[in-house]
Amino acid sequence: ISRLKEKRNQSKPFFLNVWTHEPHLPIESSPEFMKPYAEIEDEGIRQHHGNVTQIDHAFGNLMKALDQMGLNENTFVFFTSDNGPHKEGGADPDYFDSNGPLKGYKRDLYEGGIRVPMMAYWPSKIQPGSTSNHPSAFWDFFPTAIEIAGVKKEFAGIDGISFLPTLVGKEQKSHPYLYWEFLERGGRQAVLMNQWKGIRLNMAKNPDAPIELYRLTDDIGEENNLAQEYPQIVKKMDRLMKEAHVNSEIFSFEYEKN
Repeated sequence: ISRLKEKRNQSKPFFLNVWTHEPHLPIESSPEFMKPYAEIEDEGIRQHHGNVTQIDHAFGNLMKALDQMGLNENTFVFFTSDNGPHKEGGADPDYFDSNGPLKGYKRDLYEGGIRVPMMAYWPSKIQPGSTSNHPSAFWDFFPTAIEIAGVKKEFAGIDGISFLPTLVGKEQKSHPYLYWEFLERGGRQAVLMNQWKGIRLNMAKNPDAPIELYRLTDDIGEENNLAQEYPQIVKKMDRLMKEAHVNSEIFSFEYEKN
């Protein structure tokens, strides 16, 4: 933020990447942000409250700096999380209902572990109060950023698709499907394809383990496994998982530890 305030940088294009620690482990808040929650007895919950207040304060300072420099109307601000709520170090996501109607937490491939909110601010381009159901993932950020920057270059081997059209209300190209893979806890795979979500657990022991199938349009909590009712969709999910999975020495090494 201090560099942002330097006059020599006000008229230059810039990219500022801010990784906030809060409310990641260890959950430790500054005393000034803990004071409003002194009546809360549970230390972990009190620290979590302070953490959220702390990040809110810091982000507010960032937005204030943009406003003071006259840059807020032409700066794209992107705010999101890298995973769903965790249950570590005293954190209690159930107390805060952090995953709402979603199933699972951090390290799960259910929606509660991988579906997170994303807020975008760009007053001169984004319609205020607008929302979108366009499914995107973090690998979409790079192509989005370079398109915003006006970079006219093709990058080979990139899986991401720019979601800039969604931000400015234009026609958006979508992924045919999104794929996730997690090496810990026995190995897990997930595929999101339109309304359908397929999840495979314990793939380290059995690469052909059964696939759970959920229709997110009417089951966002992933409670009703429809695998038996839609075998053809399960078969397609299996094909996509095998298509997207990449064998590597690192992958094999991680699996050997399980």
